[in-house]
Amino acid sequence: MADIGNFDRLVSGLSMDERQNLLTKLEKQSQLSNEPLYTELKEVIPAADIETEYSKLPWYYRLWYFILSILKAKPPVVLFENKQVASLGQKINEKSPGLYDYQRGLLLPGFYRHMERLKTAARFFYSTLDISVNRDRGAFFAFLGSLNMPEIHERLRTETDPAIIVETQPDTPETELRQIAFRAMDEALSAITEEYRSAMYFSARSLYCLKELSSFLFDRIIMAFGFDASANGETCSANVVRELLSALDNILASLRNVPPMPLLESLFIFILQERTGDPKFDINREIRGLLAKAEESLDVIREFNKQVPLTWIIRCSARDLSLAPREISGGEDWHAVYRDYWKRRIESFYADYMRDRRRQQLLSSFRYFLKGTSLKVLENTESETNPDGLPIRGTFGLSFLLTFYSAVFMPDINKILRSILVDGEFNKKENRVEFAESYNDLIKLEDDIKKFEHEISPSGEYGKRYVQARQEMASLPVKRRKIQIVINEAEDAAESILEQAQEASRSLVNIMGGILGRDTRTRYDTLSNLAKMPGKGDQFIKSLDETVQQLQQVLRLLDDIKSLENGR
Repeated sequence: MADIGNFDRLVSGLSMDERQNLLTKLEKQSQLSNEPLYTELKEVIPAADIETEYSKLPWYYRLWYFILSILKAKPPVVLFENKQVASLGQKINEKSPGLYDYQRGLLLPGFYRHMERLKTAARFFYSTLDISVNRDRGAFFAFLGSLNMPEIHERLRTETDPAIIVETQPDTPETELRQIAFRAMDEALSAITEEYRSAMYFSARSLYCLKELSSFLFDRIIMAFGFDASANGETCSANVVRELLSALDNILASLRNVPPMPLLESLFIFILQERTGDPKFDINREIRGLLAKAEESLDVIREFNKQVPLTWIIRCSARDLSLAPREISGGEDWHAVYRDYWKRRIESFYADYMRDRRRQQLLSSFRYFLKGTSLKVLENTESETNPDGLPIRGTFGLSFLLTFYSAVFMPDINKILRSILVDGEFNKKENRVEFAESYNDLIKLEDDIKKFEHEISPSGEYGKRYVQARQEMASLPVKRRKIQIVINEAEDAAESILEQAQEASRSLVNIMGGILGRDTRTRYDTLSNLAKMPGKGDQFIKSLDETVQQLQQVLRLLDDIKSLENGR
């Protein structure tokens, strides 16, 4: 559920009031025109079947075309069609000279320049959408919903949170929390009004049309042009790119209206999320800057639709006056995406809640085992108090071991282990070697953890590279990959320390089990001078047994910690 976590971190610094206030400010400060991006050309001959139009002509016109058909050896309808196509071609030249030569069927340099400007304008939205919607549509629609449907968002946020459910209904069994949350989700979603649905659909529709326009294959059209000396610029046969032009016409006709401000705000906030940790970051200034770029891009799209009669050009080149742009479908699935996001979020909330409960239970176990000593949390790791720390698995286990070392190992366990190391007489040399190695691994445990803690600090190897990767001005995928590489290496280092401590503890448990005569495999045996070990006979045996139990408890707790961190 990493995406859910990213979304939560994204919006955690913006309360509902702050979001709405930001939206209000943007609407007041914006120069965004509400003029439609696309309007029908009223003066054009309406789309119609040519034969139907011919049949509506007065009888004397049809007689005239019949006489011409005899002279030119062409059907009357074809002659009528040629006349209409020529008339349309003249209209194109009158309205937008320098775009289309209807006699030769050529797109002219003026059309080429308009297409390049439209491509540049559309590409702004391509990068914007790639960073936001393409990353997680559900999270994006959830944020958009918080602006368009604030009451619904607040209900979903609070009424589906297991911690809040337990707070308001303390007797609720844990096994029923998910069912209660899902019922609350369905009730909140059923309360979405038609006004809210319309607002969300309009945004989703605008979003889809922007996506189609920004990802349109402009280069295929532009690359079809070649230099024409007679036109003193780039030209292209309209027939070569007519299918692409028809697809573009459909998209432009579908993107009729300016995208709503809540949609643009949501897009820009998602773009800026990677920079929210920068102390110099000013979200108001940054969004205003992006909004200005959006205004420029939308103005280019609007101007293209005004200056380029694309539908006329397509009709003229195809010699088919019945052609008209078709509305593309898209955006209808917003509700399903929105609902699926909240389903995932509830599952994530529930998993986090249960993980937190298990963590609290572990901390209670620690408290007794560690003699009431508070857990020593490693610095520079991600936590509630340090959200910018490195998000590394294994640090909870290292914190436990660090506290265990000072609270239990050195004052209690080390006394027994050291006496065995110094005074114990092993019958098998290999047992002494294994004991010494395991003992040394635990003795240097604190140094290993402290060294690791330094490595993840801003001046250490991992910490320095992590900060550099986050601040690097690279593409988002490259940036994320570099950050993940650092995290993976740090996690491997943490896991190495944990495994070494576990292996050392397990080995000591086995060796001391042999000393106590509990090794049925006879790999480990007792000490030849056990009766003479420091302490009074039975007292040493008792202390030795307690040490074994303590190390076994360490192994159990480390296994529980690992399961918790791995989400099992």
